[in-house]
Amino acid sequence: MTLIDLRRLRAFIVLAEEGHVTRAAERLGIQQPPLTRLLQGLEAELGVLLMHRLPRGVQLTEAGKVLLEEARIILARADGVTDLVHRAARGELGSLAVGFTSSAALHPFVPKALRAFRESLPHVSVTLEEAGTAELVDALMHERLDAAFIRSPVGRTPGLRIDALLEEPMLVALPVGHRFAIDTRSRLLLTELATEPFILYRRTAGPGLYDTILTACREAGFSPVVAQEAPRLTATLSLVAAGYGISLVPASMQRLGGEDIVYRAVAGSSKLIAPLLLAMRQSHPAPALAQLRGLVQRMVVSQRAIT
Repeated sequence: MTLIDLRRLRAFIVLAEEGHVTRAAERLGIQQPPLTRLLQGLEAELGVLLMHRLPRGVQLTEAGKVLLEEARIILARADGVTDLVHRAARGELGSLAVGFTSSAALHPFVPKALRAFRESLPHVSVTLEEAGTAELVDALMHERLDAAFIRSPVGRTPGLRIDALLEEPMLVALPVGHRFAIDTRSRLLLTELATEPFILYRRTAGPGLYDTILTACREAGFSPVVAQEAPRLTATLSLVAAGYGISLVPASMQRLGGEDIVYRAVAGSSKLIAPLLLAMRQSHPAPALAQLRGLVQRMVVSQRAIT
């Protein structure tokens, strides 16, 4: 297959448009002999005559007319490829796979950040996946995901970068009719929950929140009675609503609503804080991922300034 020199194609197009060697050479900023050699080289490459040489200019042959139409398309695409490559290098094109835990997705910051990213970089395709923290971290390390919004600190996992974004308090989730649910106080003491059956998010799925709850309870002087463990925080709330026990959940979980659950703040426990984190691999982040991280960091700074 013949590989056509793009310089020759450009010279051919200008010469065809001008119909005159002198004017074409001036437009290209070169002398007439080099322009003539470019045309002769193109004809030699293709093995056909492209232009008739006339006393006062040049005229396209039938083959030249066909080439002119195709050459314009080829050069337009070649110029477009350069633009696409530069846009991809800037992170304006590409694709990202982003994960999140069910509770992270309920934090208003996460959908807000994803929406802002889609609006600012509409040509980056984003696929979303919901899973537990452990599953998301595994997907990150095996390059099935590019980033993940999580709740649980995952310690020093080699090759993983964790950005702390925001924090929110944890609330007591109580079934309707529970004695504390009808309590008129706005806040409960953690010690008052010492004898209550707890429904907790399974530790293997999210060790951070699980350990946060146990640590806070132990510092309050008791070990919680764990009646059941649920695979997701949303399932935890379903069990609370059914009356199987109480739970401690991030404040944004209230967005799920539900007439069968009442939420109460906890007094005097600074340990009951739920973080929102962004996890990604440290090595060779894609330009689009760097764009996402930068946008998220700017939004965090803006939100902290407001609050």
